[in-house]
Amino acid sequence: MVYIGIDVGGTKISIGVFTQDGLPTASESTLIGERTGEEVGTLLLSFCDKVLSDNGISLDTPMSIGVCIPGITYSKSGCVWAPNIPGWDNYPLYHELKGHYPQAVVTIESDRTCYILGEVNMGCAKGCDNAIFMAVGTGIGAGILIDGRVLHGASDIIGAIGWLALKPPYDKYWDQCGCFETHASGDGLAKQAQIFLREDKEYNGVLRNKPIEEVTSYDVFAEYPNGDPIAVRVIEQAIQMWGMAAANLVSLFNPEMIIFGGGVFGPAAPLIPLIYEEAKKWAQPISIKQCKFVATQLPKMAGLYGAGGVAIQAMK
Repeated sequence: MVYIGIDVGGTKISIGVFTQDGLPTASESTLIGERTGEEVGTLLLSFCDKVLSDNGISLDTPMSIGVCIPGITYSKSGCVWAPNIPGWDNYPLYHELKGHYPQAVVTIESDRTCYILGEVNMGCAKGCDNAIFMAVGTGIGAGILIDGRVLHGASDIIGAIGWLALKPPYDKYWDQCGCFETHASGDGLAKQAQIFLREDKEYNGVLRNKPIEEVTSYDVFAEYPNGDPIAVRVIEQAIQMWGMAAANLVSLFNPEMIIFGGGVFGPAAPLIPLIYEEAKKWAQPISIKQCKFVATQLPKMAGLYGAGGVAIQAMK
């Protein structure tokens, strides 16, 4: 049996061959470029053929394929929604893979599910039966492992924590991506800085050096250590929101560990002790004392390792 992990990102596809113990024996990546819809599916299949050939694996070899998708996989239909890939709003990825590799067991999971499985198999959550991966990048999501099982929900949308309600009363400004994500995702940090810049006419700090609409979260993190008042305001608000959201997850699920990852953690990793202190104010007091807050050990590879873990788990 051959175990194949496929990590489909917004810009590239990574494919690895794994041992039964979850160790990668080979991996390769290719850029998606300007491809959309079926073009991306065709690239995935041809690239997978190449990786198999490069490793001396024939196309008719019995195999289990795990796939990590940057969005939602609908297990009942075999279709996926990946907003960063144009034309993948209801794309029949399972059927394409199964049609190309009819002898294979094919399992597709969301990126947040793969992230937590990657950490359990190869990262900081080894040995954990109860752990949560909070992925904070362009958006915010959570992979949730409870009692040794990844949770999916009625329609595979579990973990959409960007929609957590953390700041009443409701504001229509949150309609597009939710309260938490609007304030504390990578895009959210930039939007908050832009709002504060428009409101504070007297501010004349470094963030004024570029057009307001071009200010990014990277700019905010760069100026935060310098005490820039707008950057401090944005980051302190985010710390509060990250802490409140983590506290809610701790109180709901009683995990051993919450792992912070995604592009924002990253530069926000040094803030994790402050996030934990904020969470302690809100969380169930016994549960929070039993829970560790840590940064991912697999900042670039959690999705691929998770996809390999999905392939292995499917055969158990």
